[in-house]
Amino acid sequence: MPSEMKVNIRVRDEWLLVPVKSGKLTVDWLGKQALSRYRTLKAYDQEKEDDVLEVRKSPGGSLLFPADHIEDVVDDNGFVYTVLESEQKTGDASCSSTLQNDLNVHPTHKSASEYLSLDGCSLSTDDLMKLGEGSYNIKLTDKAWEKVTKARELLEKIVEENKVVYGVTTGFGKFARVVIPPEKLNELQENLIRSHAAGVGQPLSPERTRRLLALRLNVIAKGHSGLSPKNLRSMIDAFNSSCLPWVPEKGTVGASGDLAPLSHLALGMMGEGKMWSPRTGWADAKTILKMHGVEPVVLGPKEGIALINGTQLITALGTEAVERAAAIARQADVVAALTLDVLKGTNSAFESHIHAARPHKGQMKVASNLRSLLASDVHPSEISESHRFCDRVQDAYTLRCCPQVHGIVNDTIEFVKGILTTELNSATDNPMVFADRQETISGGNFHGEYPAKVLDYLAIGVHELACISERRTERLVNPSLSELPAFLVNDGGNNSGFMIAHCTAAALVSENKVLTHPASVDSLPTSANQEDHVSMGGFSARKCLTVVEHVEQVLAIELLAACQGIEFLRPLKTTAPLEEVYKLVRSVVAPWDKDRYMAPDIEAATKLLQEEKVWKVVKPYMDNYHTEHLKGARPISPTGSSLGNSPVKRKRMK
Repeated sequence: MPSEMKVNIRVRDEWLLVPVKSGKLTVDWLGKQALSRYRTLKAYDQEKEDDVLEVRKSPGGSLLFPADHIEDVVDDNGFVYTVLESEQKTGDASCSSTLQNDLNVHPTHKSASEYLSLDGCSLSTDDLMKLGEGSYNIKLTDKAWEKVTKARELLEKIVEENKVVYGVTTGFGKFARVVIPPEKLNELQENLIRSHAAGVGQPLSPERTRRLLALRLNVIAKGHSGLSPKNLRSMIDAFNSSCLPWVPEKGTVGASGDLAPLSHLALGMMGEGKMWSPRTGWADAKTILKMHGVEPVVLGPKEGIALINGTQLITALGTEAVERAAAIARQADVVAALTLDVLKGTNSAFESHIHAARPHKGQMKVASNLRSLLASDVHPSEISESHRFCDRVQDAYTLRCCPQVHGIVNDTIEFVKGILTTELNSATDNPMVFADRQETISGGNFHGEYPAKVLDYLAIGVHELACISERRTERLVNPSLSELPAFLVNDGGNNSGFMIAHCTAAALVSENKVLTHPASVDSLPTSANQEDHVSMGGFSARKCLTVVEHVEQVLAIELLAACQGIEFLRPLKTTAPLEEVYKLVRSVVAPWDKDRYMAPDIEAATKLLQEEKVWKVVKPYMDNYHTEHLKGARPISPTGSSLGNSPVKRKRMK
C-alpha cells in the first residue's frame, strides 16, 4: 500500500476523510475511527453507547468484513459508509436508505422528462438556471450535430496530413512551438486534462456543476470545438443522468478561459477523479459512469483542449448571480413600499410625471411598481389615510429616492444579462475550427474580460439595494425616526428586539463594500508570460454571488422589521397587496412579543425572497392596478397638493 492512503467514510450525514497510515489497520478500526471523529466534529452526545454495526462500500452497499485489512478491500481515496446500531434500530440502515440520505443532501434535484434542444445560439439565462435545477434533459438539434461532425472531420484530416496546428499537433502555452509526434497526440490531450485539473476549495454544488456542463455542451454545439460526436454523446448522457464531476470552485484566472475547473469537469468525464449522482452520492467517477451506463470519453487529437478553453465557469456562476439579482431587485420594491407605509411616508414622489421628466427605464419601472403597491384608488391604505393631513412635505432619501436608487440596479441587471446571454452562446475555444472554410484559427475568445467586468459591475449595482435597505431598517428601529417603540419591541431594556438584527444588516453591507472592489482590475501573468493578461473573472463571479446573497439577507431583515412595525399600527391596515406580504411573512414568522432566537426568523424570511414568494403574492394585485388604473394617474398622497385644490391646513397625525 502507499505510505499513507485516505478513505472517504460517511457517518450519518457527514463525509469524513480518514488517513490510514499502516497496512495492518482493519475495517473495524476504520469504522470506530470515523465515529470518533464524527463525535468530535458534531459534539455528538446522543446515544453515547452507539457503535458501528457495519461498514459498506459506496456505491453498491457491499458489506466489508471487520477483520479485513483496509488496503485489501478499499482503494486509496475510496468511498465507504457506516451503519450505526441506532440506525439499525430505527430501520434506517439499508443501502437504499443510505443512498436516499445522499440524495437529501441536494433536495432540489429533479428527474427531468422534458428536453431542451441546444444549438449553440439560443440559450437564455433562464434556460440555464432551469437546466441547473434539473428541469430539463439536453439534446442537440440536427443542425448542431451536423456542425459538430464537420468540425471533427476537418481535424482528423489535419492530423492525417501532419499539419502543424496549435493544441492539435503542438504543445500548449509556452510549449506552442513543440511539435508532438503522431503516436503521442492522444497522450498529449490526456496529460493536458490531468495536469490542468489543479483547482482547490470546495466543490461546486450539483446545480452549479449541471450549469457548467450544460454551458460547455452548448459551446461545443456551435461546431467550432472539434470534439468527436461519440464523446459529445457521452457528455450528454452524463448530463441527463446527473453524473457530475468534482469541480473545485477556485483556481481559474479567467484566461485561457477557466482551465482548472473545466479540466476537473473533463477529468470526471474521462472516468478519473470523483463524481456525484443522485443515486450514489460521491464516489469514484469510473464507477458512477459505469453504474449509469455512460461511456467515459476517450480523448483524441484536440479533444482535451476542446473541453477546457472557455469562460464557462465565470458565465455559469454569473448567470446565477444575475438571475438572483433580478429576483431580489423586484422584491426590493415590495419591501421598500411596506417600509414606507409603516413609516407613514408620502408616495407623491412616485408620480409618473416626475419620472417622465427623467426617463431612465429602471427608474420609471420602480416608480410604477411602487405606485401599484402603495395607497391608490385601487388599493387604499388605512395607514396612509390616518396621516393624510400631516405636515410632512417630503421624506428622507431612503424612502423618496427608491426609484432612482433601485432603478439603476434594474438597468444594470438588464445590461449584464445582455452581455451574459451573448457569452452563453459564444464559441470560446482556441484554436477555433471553421469547417466551412477548411481551416483552424488561433485567437483569444477564451479571455474572460467580458463576463468578469460585467459581474464586477453587477456586484457594485446590486449592493446598493442592501445599502439603502439597511438605512430603512435603521429608520424602523430608531424611535426618533419611526414613532414606533425602540427596536420594535415592547418592554425595551428587558427586551432588545431588532437591535442586533440591524447590526447583522450593517455587517453584511460593510462586507459588501469590500467585495464590490473589482476583481477584474487585477492581472497576474501566467504560463511563463505567454498568458500575460488575465481577467480574474472566476473571483468576479464568486464574490458577486456572495454580494447577492448578502442583499437577500439584508432585505429579509428589513422585511421582518417592517412586518413587526405593522403590529404597532393595528388595527389599521396597509394596502391589499402589502397585507398579503404581511400574511405571507406571518405564515413562517410569528410577531415578536418578547425576545426569542432570531436567526431562524431571518433564514425563513430570506428563503421567502429566494423563492420569490413575496413577488408572487403581490404580482396579481400589481397587474390589477395597471389594468384598472389610468396610465399615469396620480396616486393618493398624504401630502399631495395642486393649484386646483383648496388649501388645507395640515395637522401632524401621530
